[in-house]
Amino acid sequence: MHVLLMVFALQNPDSLAVRFSAMTAVTGYEQAMTDSLLTLLPGSTRDRTGNVTLKIGSGTPKRLISCSIDEIGYVVGNITDDGYLMLRRVGGGVRLSPLFDQQLEGHRVTLFGRRGAVPGVVGVRSTHLTRGRPTQNDPPFTVDNAYIDVGATSRGQVLALGIDLLTPISLTKRPTRYGKGLIAAPNAGRRSACAALAAAALTKPRVRGSVLVAFTVQGLYADTAGLNTVTNLQGPFDESRQVSVPVKYGDTAVETVALSDVEALVRDVVQWIAGSR
Repeated sequence: MHVLLMVFALQNPDSLAVRFSAMTAVTGYEQAMTDSLLTLLPGSTRDRTGNVTLKIGSGTPKRLISCSIDEIGYVVGNITDDGYLMLRRVGGGVRLSPLFDQQLEGHRVTLFGRRGAVPGVVGVRSTHLTRGRPTQNDPPFTVDNAYIDVGATSRGQVLALGIDLLTPISLTKRPTRYGKGLIAAPNAGRRSACAALAAAALTKPRVRGSVLVAFTVQGLYADTAGLNTVTNLQGPFDESRQVSVPVKYGDTAVETVALSDVEALVRDVVQWIAGSR
């Protein structure tokens, strides 16, 4: 009975959407999430780029259905002598709002070092030292203004935590369910679409021909490196599709998805895999 309940929970799109939204996969640093996918999806494999794929059925027609798991994030760009960390953004490019980095200001972050996750917080300007200063002409907060405090007082203490240059960093993930079936979290749209794809694959639908289910990495690079690797290694495909769900407040810390849309996507994907639509 406990095993059946656990399997049901894994297949439940709502539970998977929350679970996936709590994960972090900064583009180029997706291994922890792909490790979870390999455990979740029996028979799946990871290729040389890091994509996780699961083949259902055999023969032709040969189709591909995919989602991209990576997200815009940050890495450590410098460690000061007094133990603060400075950042560099990874992913996004010119398409981002110039205010994107303001989500960091004063908020909790998680650093994924060699010894596991380390909590930190992004500092803000002192209200005492800036009180009374005109602010209307001050430039907006950017990644160059971000200093992370992990409780260290020296560079050596930072290194002892397992944190070094290029350690990936993200906002601390706290997916929140609210209203009538809504979920809010950074990257909730991408993660919920991937959750729907995983839930559909776990139902093991019958397939006409073969379908490759792919959870791709490095999708935020200009050449979508992960998806290209899947196509080059396991293609060509007679048909391909990338899954998505509608979002509100995109590219913010409260990106919001309706769980009813996730459930609808699961049904749609199951039909697509089965070749009935």
